[in-house]
This record gives sequence, structure tokens and C-alpha cells, in this order.
Amino acid sequence: MIKNLGLQLYTVRDLLKTPEDADKAFAELAKLGYTEAQTAGNAFDAKLFGELASKNGVKIIGTHYSWDEILNNTQKTMEIHDMWGTKNMGIGGMPGPARTSLDELKKFIADFNKVAEVVAKNGFRLTYHNHNFEFVRIDGYKTIMDVLVEELDPKNTSFVLDTCWVAAGGGDVNAWIEKLAGRLDILHLKDITIIRDENGALKPVMTEIGNGNLDWDSIIKTAEKAGVKHYVVEQDAYFTESPLNSLKMSADFLKKYRV
Repeated sequence: MIKNLGLQLYTVRDLLKTPEDADKAFAELAKLGYTEAQTAGNAFDAKLFGELASKNGVKIIGTHYSWDEILNNTQKTMEIHDMWGTKNMGIGGMPGPARTSLDELKKFIADFNKVAEVVAKNGFRLTYHNHNFEFVRIDGYKTIMDVLVEELDPKNTSFVLDTCWVAAGGGDVNAWIEKLAGRLDILHLKDITIIRDENGALKPVMTEIGNGNLDWDSIIKTAEKAGVKHYVVEQDAYFTESPLNSLKMSADFLKKYRV
């Protein structure tokens, strides 16, 4: 069951552009039941950003941080994460070249493992968040996701599995949760549905939890067995009226899985 409900803050990115707006947004999120958060950058001073989250009862439990900063300014990155009170240091997606070249993918993985070993000595774990492009078969047989699972260091790294993007990539969400058991501290809860666009063509889009086609009873059950520590809602777009309204809809649906 879900003890603390989290949010990937990219969902409310437009409400976090100034300290005044962020203060209000964090307060609203806490009222909706979101008491944990994963960052997606910060539009103003990092220290103040963390203080405003904490003031409103929102604990930062992970990040989507700049890969360039993690790789090339590791010490400062660790200091910022320490200031925020989280040991989950992560990226939202790999650099572009690694998405289409096996050699570049191997280089990215080598760099990721190298940095992960350094930050692990200070208690951090480097996290990787997937999209759907990881399900492309990069060498004609293995997908990018297969290569990441095989070659990322399971001791010092972990995955942030995104349910919507797994489904959009043609993957089985429950099977991937099971495959990553022990390497999956944060699970992104994101639903997916099918709509018709302005031309009448069908297309998949993300939506509020429970408003799409994913089987949440089985997903939450599988996640519990896999040892997921943090359940983090994310919705990039396609809001119903507003991001906060969509987040209320998701939180209301997830109440049946709360402790």
C-alpha cells in the first residue's frame, strides 16, 4: 500500500517559477495529499526552493537533475541534494546521441556507472528514468532498456520506472516492475489512454490515474512485492481543467491504495 503519496514536480512546473508561486503551490499539493516530491529542476535559488517545500510539508525524495552537472560538477550536485535531504540523485532521460547509437549508449552507461560509484561513497544512489524510446531495438535485437538493465551497476544505481512510458513503448508494466525488483526505489504512476485528434486519428495520451487503461490493482500489487519505496504521480500534459485539478483526480483515485 502507498504510505506517502509523491509527485514529480514537472507536473506543476508552471506553478513553480517564482518563490511566491511555489510557496502557494506546495501548500496546495500538501492539501491534496502529496507529501513527497521529485524535482524537475528549480527556477530559482535551490536552497529557498527546498525550504519552501519543507515549510509546506513536502519532502524531496529524489530528483531529475542536469546530467551535465552530475557528470562534471559532482561535488556541488551532492551538496545540493544533501541540502534538499535526498540521496536519490537522478536524470529524466539520457543524452540524445545515446538514444540512436550503441557506441554512444555504451559510453553513457560507462560514465553513469563511474559517477554512480563516486556518489555512492557519500551515500547517494544514481537513478535513471525511462521514456518509450528505451524500447527501441538499438542493435537489431536488444532494446536500449535491455542494455541499461544488463550494464548499469545494480549496486550503485536504480531505475525510476514510468508506467505510462513502458506501456507506450509496448512493454508489460508488471513484468518490468518484477524484472527491476530490488533496483526500483521510485515508481512513476502515470496513466495512458487513447483519444481522437482533430483529424479523427487515434493517438495515445497520458491522463489522470484511473482515467486511462492501465490496471492499477495489479500494478500496485506487483510494486509492493518488488519493494518500491516511493510512489510518485506524474502527468506531463492533457490536464482536465488544470494541473491541480488533475492531481486531485489522481489522488482521489489512489486513496483506495493508501495506508
